[in-house]
Amino acid sequence: MERWPWPSGGAWLLVAARALLQLLRADLRLGRPLLATLALLAALDWLCQRLLPPPAALAVLAAAGWIALSRLARSPRLPVATRAVLITGCDSGFGKETAKKLDAMGFTVLATVLELDSPGALELRACCSPRLRLLQMDLTKPADISRALEFTKTHTTSTGLWGLVNNAGHNDVVADVELSPVATFRSCMEVNFFGALELTKGLLPLLRRSKGRIVTVGSPAGDMPYPCLAAYGTSKAAMALLMDTFSCELLPWGVKVSVIQPGCFKTESVLNVGNWERRKQLLLANLPRELLQAYGEDYIEHFHGQFLHSLRLALPDLSPVVDAITDALLAAQPQRRYYPGHGMGLMYFIHYYLPEGLRRRFLQTFFISPCLPRALRPGQPSPTPSQDAAQDPDSSPGTSPTAAR
Repeated sequence: MERWPWPSGGAWLLVAARALLQLLRADLRLGRPLLATLALLAALDWLCQRLLPPPAALAVLAAAGWIALSRLARSPRLPVATRAVLITGCDSGFGKETAKKLDAMGFTVLATVLELDSPGALELRACCSPRLRLLQMDLTKPADISRALEFTKTHTTSTGLWGLVNNAGHNDVVADVELSPVATFRSCMEVNFFGALELTKGLLPLLRRSKGRIVTVGSPAGDMPYPCLAAYGTSKAAMALLMDTFSCELLPWGVKVSVIQPGCFKTESVLNVGNWERRKQLLLANLPRELLQAYGEDYIEHFHGQFLHSLRLALPDLSPVVDAITDALLAAQPQRRYYPGHGMGLMYFIHYYLPEGLRRRFLQTFFISPCLPRALRPGQPSPTPSQDAAQDPDSSPGTSPTAAR
């Protein structure tokens, strides 16, 4: 049956009018997100014209276009004025770049670093205004957190505390769960969850008073079973759920909570190949003999090489993450989740909507390709269970937690 042309045309006129209005108000930018949205709407239009009667096609396409453009719209920004923000983990990476940008915008920035004489701390002193304050803090040390709380209260007496950016993070092993010491899980939780939780709870009275913002840098590894990142991903998953809980509980107080889920970017810690090599050697040295025989040293070398290869594909420009943090701090209606980085939309679409087998193969192709442990390869003898085989790598020395960045 031939379809009338008017439903499609009417819906496209509505979408075009909405897009033009948003462009004139600077609520929408020309770019790949807008072009991708229009392409998806065109595909939806094609389906509607073949599957639905004209009135239903009009309603579906118009509603989809309206919702899509609403999602793309940038929320109006609040003025910076005299707002103060505490950012953790400013020695390098996202924390350092965010501190620099917010300082340039006129914020009063309180930046925590592991060492006051670190290269990142010295760079912030050299390039930022006198408003920026540096504070040494290790999130694994309650005394440091207590000192940071007092420091923040003292330096925000006149301005109040508008925002907290939980950026500091930690990961010290890339390995299967069975190969990862339990101490690694504990160290990741101490920094990425418990330390951030204690700091956030301590600052809530100030944030409630200002009806401010909590912004936390998470990771897609907290949403998806990334190969060899279980310790890091588990801590990030716990933090994301905690932030969702805070978002609900603090809504009556006017405090808004956002989580940034960035793709892989070339931060200093990511690019430190020597550090990853040392961690691999430490893992090999401390593995129980039975586990090393079952998996094989070549298995560990394989996933280590694949991991380093994936890091070479990391994005050098950190600005998408910094922009997302800034928007979460200043947008009148910030998003609950931000996904900066190329391909993040596709990755999450695959994760949420495709079968489990396809999701697993996608992560393996994108991140670390599969490799059979030695004991599962054809022609290898079956491992003999023993008391030592049940021994956890955590029982070996040399796996003490590393402090937060």
